[in-house]
Amino acid sequence: MQLIDALVCLEPGKLQLEKRPRPSSETGDVLVRPRCVGICGTDYHIFEGKHPFLNYPRVMGHELAVEVVDAPAGSGVKSGEIFAVNPYLSCGHCIACRNGKPNCCVRISVLGVHQDGGMAGLLTIPASNLIRANGLTADQCSVVEFLAIGAHAVRRGAVAESDRVLVVGAGPIGLGAALFASLSGGRVSVLDLDQDRANTARLLMSVETISSKNDIAKAVEAMTNGEGFDVVFDATGNSGAMEQGFEYVASGGRYVLVSVVKDPIAFADPDFHRKEMTLLGSRNATSEDFERVVAAICDGVVPVDRIITHRTNLSGAVQDIPRWANDKSGLIKAVVELD
Repeated sequence: MQLIDALVCLEPGKLQLEKRPRPSSETGDVLVRPRCVGICGTDYHIFEGKHPFLNYPRVMGHELAVEVVDAPAGSGVKSGEIFAVNPYLSCGHCIACRNGKPNCCVRISVLGVHQDGGMAGLLTIPASNLIRANGLTADQCSVVEFLAIGAHAVRRGAVAESDRVLVVGAGPIGLGAALFASLSGGRVSVLDLDQDRANTARLLMSVETISSKNDIAKAVEAMTNGEGFDVVFDATGNSGAMEQGFEYVASGGRYVLVSVVKDPIAFADPDFHRKEMTLLGSRNATSEDFERVVAAICDGVVPVDRIITHRTNLSGAVQDIPRWANDKSGLIKAVVELD
């Protein structure tokens, strides 16, 4: 039996490099070799035992750049091609899928979460979940998925030319939303109480930032002439911040919740109705969003070299992921490189 290396999260707080059976290429799916895997907040939550929809042990990794090893006839892909990956495997039959929203399929299975993902030597993936990369490098492909989440949120929020946009939370997902809101013509501001994270946004794009808790109300008033923002995105993963965000929305504005928490979220109904506010959830991404991100990278408007700040390999990740989970100083996106 042929074996491959895989990085396994055995239980919260415990990573181990293991030998696992080589996946079969006779399933009708495409056999691929992961080349570069982005480490996501989801992966840190899995390691820390904070993910609500996960069974251990689990091979993490859903931000993938892959090389085709073997593909069935008629799949439209060839050995040696590099692809990005849509890691959301949908059923194709439920009400969401029938309505063109496979990103919120009621039976969705996400690589690296509900089933084993890409931190392994080989993986099988449905051909329909491979995103043609149009000549992008493995590095560039590895950032497509998380940026697609931001692009999807921006599409949900219908950001238009000259909209005043506030993104709350300057982690990778928030930065993706800020970037694509800016590319959609919005005048973007970023709020993060961590000064370093707020400064990171300015390294990637032209934005105003808010980083002082004492000055938020004054800053919002100054940036919007006291009217609030046309579109607000929350990417904090913090229920208190999500509730506070309602106050930043202008009359007639839109509030998009990108992050997910287990806690109930409350808001003042009179203010919500007074503003005739639109509240939107944004989950995952669709093929349209992936294609937009690939096109933007091809156009040279996504600074991938500044987004990827940390690197490791499969064996090094055993020590590096726990370290980065506790210390994200200077970290925007870390990737695991696989030979």
